[in-house]
Amino acid sequence: MDQARFEAGLATRKEVLGAEHVERSLAKVTDFSRPVQELVTEYCWGEVWTRDGLERKTRSLLNLVMLTALNRMHELGVHVRGAVRNGCTQAEIQEAMLQTAVYCGVPAALESFRVAERVLTELQAEGIEVP
Repeated sequence: MDQARFEAGLATRKEVLGAEHVERSLAKVTDFSRPVQELVTEYCWGEVWTRDGLERKTRSLLNLVMLTALNRMHELGVHVRGAVRNGCTQAEIQEAMLQTAVYCGVPAALESFRVAERVLTELQAEGIEVP
């Protein structure tokens, strides 16, 4: 493991998903799951998310679309929070998911809308402004 890349990934992961969420996830790591958590932190967050080629906001919208296509609703909820942290508006999240209805299928988009609306409502209840 490249320690510098891992540390950069950990910092980015906390910035995007929230330190509390990341620390809670890492606290649940077992000897069995440690390798995948290290891989995700080092490569997803430390190698890809730190690149200059796309703004974090754009990366977040791409993740929402891909997670919808893959029907990964738990991760979608996590990344809706990240998208808001990265400056995405409700309208941008809505537009990205509308695009998925055409290209990924209406059932996937409907479920994504349900998850996103739940998370956006939770954020507002937590006092987090969602433009």
